Amino acid sequence: MRGLWHNLWLIPALPLLTAGITSLLKQPRRKAAATLAIGSMAVSFLLSCLAFAGTLGGEAARHIHNFAWFQMGSASLQLGWMLDPLTAVMLVMVTFVGLLIFIYSVGYMAHDENFTRFFCFLSLFAAAMLGLVIANSLLLLFICWELVGFASYILIGFWYQKPSAAAAAKKAFITTRIGDIGLFLGMLWLYKETGTLLFYDNGQGCLEQSALTKLVGQTIGGGMAVSTAISLLIFCGAIGKSGQVPLHVWLPDAMEGPTPVSALIHAATMVAAGVFLVARMFPLMSTGPTMETGGTPVPLTTALAVVTWLGAITSTFAALIAVAQTDIKRILAYSTVSQLGFMFVGLGVGGVAVGMFHLITHAFFKALLFLGAGSVIHGCHEEQDIRRMGGLRKFMPVTFATYAVGMMALSGFPLLFSGFWSKDDILHSAWQWPVSKGPFVLAAFGALLTAFYMTRQMCYVFFGESRTGFQPIPAEHGNDRVGQPGSLSYVTPHESPPVMTLPLVILAVFAVLLGFLGTPAWPWFQSFLNGENAHFGLAHLSHALPTMLLSTLIAAVGVGLGWRLYGAKPIESAEQRDILQEKQPTLFRWLRDKFYVDELYERTVIALNADWARLCDFFDRWVWGGAVKLVSLAAQGFSDLSKLLDEFVVNGGFDASCRRVTGGGKLMSALQDGQVQNYLRAVALAVVALVLALLWGCK
Repeated sequence: MRGLWHNLWLIPALPLLTAGITSLLKQPRRKAAATLAIGSMAVSFLLSCLAFAGTLGGEAARHIHNFAWFQMGSASLQLGWMLDPLTAVMLVMVTFVGLLIFIYSVGYMAHDENFTRFFCFLSLFAAAMLGLVIANSLLLLFICWELVGFASYILIGFWYQKPSAAAAAKKAFITTRIGDIGLFLGMLWLYKETGTLLFYDNGQGCLEQSALTKLVGQTIGGGMAVSTAISLLIFCGAIGKSGQVPLHVWLPDAMEGPTPVSALIHAATMVAAGVFLVARMFPLMSTGPTMETGGTPVPLTTALAVVTWLGAITSTFAALIAVAQTDIKRILAYSTVSQLGFMFVGLGVGGVAVGMFHLITHAFFKALLFLGAGSVIHGCHEEQDIRRMGGLRKFMPVTFATYAVGMMALSGFPLLFSGFWSKDDILHSAWQWPVSKGPFVLAAFGALLTAFYMTRQMCYVFFGESRTGFQPIPAEHGNDRVGQPGSLSYVTPHESPPVMTLPLVILAVFAVLLGFLGTPAWPWFQSFLNGENAHFGLAHLSHALPTMLLSTLIAAVGVGLGWRLYGAKPIESAEQRDILQEKQPTLFRWLRDKFYVDELYERTVIALNADWARLCDFFDRWVWGGAVKLVSLAAQGFSDLSKLLDEFVVNGGFDASCRRVTGGGKLMSALQDGQVQNYLRAVALAVVALVLALLWGCK
């Protein structure tokens, strides 16, 4: 065991090494790139399983390994990694789901000319997320956090020749950086107050009791504890990365990337990072007043209240938008935003185990749904509009069956599916939250909407008659053409190859089985994360029975309403107006246009930023630039004046003096020309002049 956690760095290092090697391969080396990426992920998964197994024994719950990154005089900057139940669970989930997505990508990206580069980017993405998970330092976590952001940028914009993909990549990168500013400030403040960014360091870490006591005891303006202020700043990073209101706008646009990227971002990596960050920083966020509820102490801190309310609002807000979307991947994208809100509610009202249980189950059934959507898109020749599908259960039976499992898990279909148990756990904790019943009401309404819009999607995509019609077909799908009217061909949907459907089947199995690890009767998952022993007991099931019945009712109402509106009367054509649009056109328009949040940002934040940029440009060009030009003109004027003085005053006077000296010199040189006769004449003249002067004086 000691050798394993001391070498935990190998788990992210293997895909990182693969990314480096693959970046040097030429594009035709497709098989080598895929083999390296899948092989490294498989080995990382095996190592993660060994690490997970090591946390199941009776050994210490947490193992850390810290080291000096570099010296700064007598001080050193420490980094480190850690193995605890939270890390172990995340490692297994990320590597396993990531491995299935890597395998799926071989089939989905088979015709892409940049196949090798795609697997290079996927490996970098996975390595960054795994490094984030094992970090025992907020600094190391932040480094990997930013690498995750960079990797998402290059993957969302992978098809950079599409303007929409390039714009979506920039939007994701910039929006998440806004949240990261708060995280960075919180990290600096935490280091200032505690002197370390190590989470655990033999009692001296920033999440250990001595540091937490100090942070809670200090206050800032308004009486807010320093621990609360730092927690809220750190939570800003989670808001951006996990797409919570108001920084949710990047996540649906991220659908412009290839579908395996969407599955990786929405299931196992990027968006899960924000929830994981809150779970990791939970000791800081929960330090403060508590209240006994059902024999369990519940933290009542301001930070967790903010987490809870924001998650509840986001869960309902995003679910409402999903109701009116027609792009199969965008529906799932808004579903992810909503489910992330559920996870934050779980963290706020129930603690780490409640929120993380839904994160793990969601990772599997949401990966299943996204990969299933990719299979549908592949089978329908890149069509993503659900209005132009229909009847696919006959053409794609495996995709239909597995997608139905994912849909029922996400909708919270009772008893058999994991989403029911994890979502019910959140609703049960929200109902018992002593602060307010508001988050429970919002989350329950969001759960009802989830069952409704997923039923709507199933009816549009898999039921009724095919509405595929005549559409342009890529050249590589030419064998599927039936008839050729002009430049269009009639689309015949087809099942995806086994390399794509096998991961769907595996994920569907886990979307069912995982729920039984966290039932009220046997809460193994929750006990494992809390470092306790799980005990089977039907009494716990009876305590949770009211919310279980309510969850069942919510799912039944949502599915029933969706089937009545969209399934009972089949949709006849792609041009047919949505039934909600017929009944409530104004409301439907607001939902379809996402409550005009993007337009609001465009006219306020972005317009203000553009105006500020233009103002800065004006000042730069005409004020500061004008001042610089004025100074330069003044300097030029002084230099011209100096030139005039130098040329005509200084040089002129000096040159005139020189000419006079030269003339005098010439005159004197004429008197001393070296001729003796001239010298004698001058002497004779001088004698004559002297004699005349003497004679004149004698008179």
